[in-house]
Amino acid sequence: MAKVTLTVNGRTVSGECDDRMLLVHFIREKLGLTGTHVGCDTTQCGTCVIHMNGRSVKSCSLLAVQASGAEITTIEGIAAQGELHPVQAAFKEHHGLQCGFCTPGMVMTAVDMIGRHGGQLDEATVRHELEGNICRCTGYQNIVAAVLAANQQMHGATRQAAE
Repeated sequence: MAKVTLTVNGRTVSGECDDRMLLVHFIREKLGLTGTHVGCDTTQCGTCVIHMNGRSVKSCSLLAVQASGAEITTIEGIAAQGELHPVQAAFKEHHGLQCGFCTPGMVMTAVDMIGRHGGQLDEATVRHELEGNICRCTGYQNIVAAVLAANQQMHGATRQAAE
């Protein structure tokens, strides 16, 4: 057994796990944060995307012990108290989800993408960066529209705050 200590959604947590436990299972089973989904366990589908040290990663591709000491943000940690994150709100407004299984991973990927591109996103870039996230329901059009709308809202909000 190994001891794992993480900062998850701003809170320091520790737990013991088998040396071979995947980070996604540690998050779900040891921490009870079930918004991070398990799809394929092979890094193909993207349902398990979280942010580790500020960047999106597929949590089924890492052992929990490899992440020890890291800062983790899950889907549960991106919203402000009582309000949806702008990306979550855009997914709702633009009908970027159907069954919802892929949505947490899509949202986490989109938040990272918007942050890295500083408001400079186009449809081709969004589609390219979402290639690691599979949705079997929506056909992606509404997801892309939601990401572009969130990008516009967040970029506009950033510009206004600077003025």
